[in-house]
Amino acid sequence: MTAQPTPDMTPQDSAQPEPADIAGAGGADPAAELAALQAKHAEVADAYLRAKAEAENTRRRAEEEMAKARKFAVESFAESLLPVTDSLEAAIAIPNASAAQVLEGVHATLRQLLSALERHKVVPIAPPPGTKFDPHQHQAISVVPAEHEAGAVVAVLQKGYLIADRVLRPALVTVAAPK
Repeated sequence: MTAQPTPDMTPQDSAQPEPADIAGAGGADPAAELAALQAKHAEVADAYLRAKAEAENTRRRAEEEMAKARKFAVESFAESLLPVTDSLEAAIAIPNASAAQVLEGVHATLRQLLSALERHKVVPIAPPPGTKFDPHQHQAISVVPAEHEAGAVVAVLQKGYLIADRVLRPALVTVAAPK
């Protein structure tokens, strides 16, 4: 039994059940109410189990996608290195190549390699002499007397590399000593 709307009642008031309806009094059969509640419980329990199963399936699919992404993450990079491999194998296959031919092939292969690295956002760190030493990108191997200001890079012993703005390997440098 619900309250009949009166002029002084709001729409929410008329939608509220009367206490007699909640308690099961008011003439309704308790067995029928119990059956209705059990049916509603079964319906809610089924909806809960379906939602739980869907969440589990979504989680499992996401894990599978992540595993595939990890497994094939280097595929594009490896594909861009295949021409470099082909060039090196072709150089080895030439039995009587002159030093000039070998040097020309090495330079061409290096260009291919640098191009492949650049396509994948791998860029060299090679600071020019006089650049301020940056401990985030450079690793000081030694401190030497130099005409540069103290703490400046004097020479690069080995290039470093960044991959998408993250240091893959720091540049090995010598640094100017304080005067």
